[in-house]
Amino acid sequence: MRHLFSRHPTTWLALLLACCLTLLAACGGGHDDDPPGTTAGSLAVSIVGLPAGVAGAITVTGPASYSKLLTASTALTDLVPGAYTLSAASVAQGTGTLTPTPVTQQVQVHAGATASASVLYAAATPLALRLQEVASGLSAPIFLTAPPGDSRLFILERPGRIRVVQNGNLLATPFLDISTLTTTSGERGLLSLAFHPQYASNGYFFMYYTNLAGDIVIERRQVSAGNANVADPLSALAILTIAHPTFSNHYGGLLSFGPDGYLYAGTGDGGSAGDPPGNAQNTHVLLGKLLRLDVNASTVAQPYAIPPGNPFATAGGRPEIWAFGLRNPWRYAFDVPTQLLYLADVGQANGEEVNVRPVGQAGNNYGWNIMEGTQCYNSASCKQAGLVLPAIEYGHDAAGGCSITGGYVYRGTALPELAGHYLYSDYCSGWLKSFSYSNGTASAVTDWNIINVGNILSFGQDAQNELYMLSGTGKVYQIVRK
Repeated sequence: MRHLFSRHPTTWLALLLACCLTLLAACGGGHDDDPPGTTAGSLAVSIVGLPAGVAGAITVTGPASYSKLLTASTALTDLVPGAYTLSAASVAQGTGTLTPTPVTQQVQVHAGATASASVLYAAATPLALRLQEVASGLSAPIFLTAPPGDSRLFILERPGRIRVVQNGNLLATPFLDISTLTTTSGERGLLSLAFHPQYASNGYFFMYYTNLAGDIVIERRQVSAGNANVADPLSALAILTIAHPTFSNHYGGLLSFGPDGYLYAGTGDGGSAGDPPGNAQNTHVLLGKLLRLDVNASTVAQPYAIPPGNPFATAGGRPEIWAFGLRNPWRYAFDVPTQLLYLADVGQANGEEVNVRPVGQAGNNYGWNIMEGTQCYNSASCKQAGLVLPAIEYGHDAAGGCSITGGYVYRGTALPELAGHYLYSDYCSGWLKSFSYSNGTASAVTDWNIINVGNILSFGQDAQNELYMLSGTGKVYQIVRK
């Protein structure tokens, strides 16, 4: 061996290297990895101060595009060593807010070790609301809405005009004026407007008003081709006319497209007191009902079709009916995230009510005139089987009012603490209240201390899901943070 090395050193080195490589391979050598557990680290995050059932909102970001949302205390393992940033967001609790401390922090994670971080949530200043005037000088503003994705506000005046607020200004020229087609006698007039979900492409909108004979008219119109702020006066297509004889009250009056794309209409029971003809429980008439129509291919020959799933589509009643047993629904609202329908029905003599049912539930009987709210009407007892009982009700007294004005579930962005709460008012008292609804129960009824705004005729909702209150004083207010 010494002879070989002395005569051929290069050959000897090659042999020695080959031998070493063979030994390394046999022993699992030749890799850069350290033993397991020494190249990764951990991070224990403690989230404190959250009541039971309330989730935190902490985003952890770090090396190698790491990102994870935490809602409760947890330990993050197998982390690449390096700097990690925790960003904590406020969360809603009822109508209040819990704020985090600290909002942001950075933690260094080392290989083979566990770093720690903590976030404390505490109650912030409770939410307070006020009303901010957005329009005035209107004649009985009865409804407010907007086309999907549109920044304008469309305000209905009960005498028959649709007004436009654009960039904060009330335009002088009405979008449409049908004042010669209606009257404000009793509870009559132009009562609501619904833009087609594809309004941006087809320009269709639908109106609910009473004609000069006092009958209910549902009609389709179209925006003009040359001016987005003016409707085409010659575009009228009659969808449905409902006879409303004898009395000039209880017209209901809200049109709305549901999450299913169909047009819903809430009708009153025909008027007077106590529903003398028994319209609300009669499924062969369209008064005292919630109707559901397919108007997506309306023509003169066939103004509407009956959507699949209507409970009386094949037998037993009018196929247009979706629900019945209503006195004077004023008003109803679909909450898309929860797929719930909130329906406010004006009471007779004792109380007002809000009903909450699943959006897709057909054939509900809301009880009138068997019941008024949770009480039997004009009777010591009544058969309540199969009747929908209200989620909340309030009495006709100083703390209550005389006639409920239904609103909407708040789904805007300006007031995140209010998300998921249903807002409503009373025509006589003019207050603003809200409640939350889950697992079949209403809770967290809150009075927002709104006063001196006149008779509340209606709520409105814009395309950004912010909410408005419309007053008999001719003013329209947006609900904003105080």
